[in-house]
This record gives sequence, C-alpha cells and structure tokens, in this order.
Amino acid sequence: MNLSVEAVGLIGLVCMFVLMMARVPIAVAMSVPGILGAWYLRGWQPMITVLDTVVWSHSASYTLSTIPMFVLMSELIFISGIAGELFDVFRKWMGALRGGLAMATVGASSIFAAACGSSVAGTATMGIVASKEMQKAGYSNTLSSGAVLAGGTLGILIPPSTAFIVYGMLTEESIGRLLIAGIVPGIVLTLLYMLTVYGAVMIKPDLGPATQRSSWRDRIASLRSILWVAVLFVIVIGGMYAGLFSPTEAAGVGAVGAFVIALVRGRMTWSNLLASLSNTVRVTGFLFAIILGAFILNYFLAITRLPANLASFISGLSWSPVAVMVLILLLYLILGATMDALAMVVITIPILLPTVKALGFDLIWFGVMVVVMVEMALISPPVGMGCFVLKGVNPSLSMASIYRGALLFTLPIFVLLGLLLAFPDIALWLPRLMR
Repeated sequence: MNLSVEAVGLIGLVCMFVLMMARVPIAVAMSVPGILGAWYLRGWQPMITVLDTVVWSHSASYTLSTIPMFVLMSELIFISGIAGELFDVFRKWMGALRGGLAMATVGASSIFAAACGSSVAGTATMGIVASKEMQKAGYSNTLSSGAVLAGGTLGILIPPSTAFIVYGMLTEESIGRLLIAGIVPGIVLTLLYMLTVYGAVMIKPDLGPATQRSSWRDRIASLRSILWVAVLFVIVIGGMYAGLFSPTEAAGVGAVGAFVIALVRGRMTWSNLLASLSNTVRVTGFLFAIILGAFILNYFLAITRLPANLASFISGLSWSPVAVMVLILLLYLILGATMDALAMVVITIPILLPTVKALGFDLIWFGVMVVVMVEMALISPPVGMGCFVLKGVNPSLSMASIYRGALLFTLPIFVLLGLLLAFPDIALWLPRLMR
C-alpha cells in the first residue's frame, strides 16, 4: 500500500507522541519516527546521507557552544550562594508590607534569573531559602508556593535563557536579539507578579502578614549583595547589546565571571567545581540530544510537506492573524499542561513556523511569546516541573497548595500575553536598538 507523504507525516507524529507517552526519552521519540519516515519516503542511502549532513552540520555549529557556557555560568552562580543574600535584600526592603516576603521572593528571583538562567535552579533555590521563611512568618502555603513558582519561571525569560537559544537554533533567528528581547517582558512580568501578591493580600490580608521593619541603614547596606549579579549582567548582556560580544563570547565571559564570583566568595572548592562541571555536561548532553533530534524531525516533516500545507490551509481561512495566534497560544496552553515544556517547543516550532511567517508575525516577538508559554507550562498542573521541584525541596507543602498557588500566578502570565499581543514593541523595542 502506497501512502501519501502527508499520511506518512501524520503517522510519524502519532508514533512520536505514543513513544513520549510511553516515557521514551524525548530525543529518541523524535529521532526514531524521523529516521524511519525519511527511510520510507527517500530510501536508505539518501536518508543516511542527509541525516549525516544534518547531524554533523548542526552538532559542529559554533553557535551551539553558547548552551554549555550559559549552563556552566548558571551552575557556578548557583554554588556561589548569592540567592540567599538576594532574598535577604528584598526582605529588608519589602518585608514590612503585607505580602512583602512573597514580593521579596519574586524580586530576588528576578535578579537571580539575570545571572542564573535556569527556572529549575531558581525554583529549587528559592524553595529552600524563601518558602520556609514565609511559612515561619505565617504566610498561606498557597501564596508562598505561588510566589516561589512564579519567581522561578523568570529564569527562562530574563536572559540568559537556554529556551531562547534553542528557539534561535530551530528558527535560525539571532540568539543575541532573542535574549535581549526577553528583558523588558521579564521586568513587566516581575511587576505583574508583585501586583498579584498585592491584590491577593488586599482581598485576604491573612494570606501574607507584614513582618519586622528594617532600618534604612540596613536596607542600604544590603544592596551590596546585588552588585555581584548586577556587574555580571551588565558585562554579559550589556556587552552583547552594545555589540562587543557575540552570544557565544558573552556566554564564555559569563562563565568566567561566575567562576570569579564563586572564587572570591570562598565557595569554589574542588567538590563544588566538579559538581558544576558534571551538571553542566549532563544538562548540555540532554539539550544537545533534543536539539539534534529536533533537526532530524524537521527534515522528516519538511519532506512530508505537513508544515507548508498547514500554513497554506490557515492562510486560506478568513480568520485574522490575531485570532490564529490566540489559537496557537491555546494549543501551547494545552500541550504545556500535558507534556515536557522543552519538548513542546522543539516539536511545535517546525510545524508552526511556516504558518507564523505566512501571517507576517515577527519571529523575535513570536519567540518571546513561546518562551512565556514555556513559563506557564513549567507551573501548569498536572505535569509542571516547577511544582514537583518545589515539593521536593519543601516536602511540608502539599501538592494541593502548590497547584493552587501555581494557578493564581498564571493570571499575570495571561495579562503579559495580552500586552504582548496588543503592544509587540514591549518585546521588540530593545532588539531594534541593538548594534
């Protein structure tokens, strides 16, 4: 029986999802249908030749080295112990307010994200440092859980961000512009998270009582702890923005800067260094495997013409581009609640990219929208990774409280998506000013 190329493409996608539901590793679940489908459509020898070219050309890409450098930077910042001091800074400035500790958690997470770039690390660190402090102060478990989860998501939006790098690799967009595009939306979302805390405690004051007020002297003295992250952020992201570094060079500079910070702070022991390098290799290997698997799947989908046919079909509809974008966001909302966030990106981008281009959307802007949806996926029940990380570091929190807190802080994410739809320059203003 001769199947059409489109039918082969659909069968391949179904097989991929079946493999994923069977808990087969994501890279394997994407690669196997891609390889077998290409073999069926093109034959063995052409498939081997093309796959060899695809895997080799992308694995030897200089741009790909950005990932291990930023991951190493994140690991070194994590061991430097800065996160606890950042929380203490914001606690002294905001603790006297109702909900102040929850706001402090969000604020500290946003600064930590500017040097760490890992949502999992941000959630784990603040889960240890902040959630127990809020429990001691009489905070609701729902509000404290939500604040930690919300703050953790900022690690994937505020640069450096591996999600932007993966998106840039898949779409061949400028990684530097993508990273810069996340700055203003990250600041806006941080403020929206704080407003959510403020609104919650205004409606129900016992959710987050005020704590002891700090003196102005202590507040000003505490700001010294932010200087480490501020200097590193200015050097890495500012240098990239000014055109002094490429993204890869900026990642290397950031890793060296994070090493120096950990060394100066007395946290650079041999065991910590080896742990950082080991985690970097593990995370990088995981990401590289997924990216290469995605490129294999991309090739298969390209020869089945599924993405092009989908773009032609949607372009032929009478729907407005905004309506189609809302539909795409709803698709991400459903997928984010049911599957791994990174897998969601690498699977959907090859399929949706021709449609997004045909509708005339800016791909840098769309990258920000996708990363914001990844943020939501990280805290969306029932499979939000952030929820399980928080439960792991603070077992005293019930999953019911964690899920309620997560749902509360999806509201500001929806608000940010609406703002980005209405005002795309929130994401595009800074990239347009880059040299």
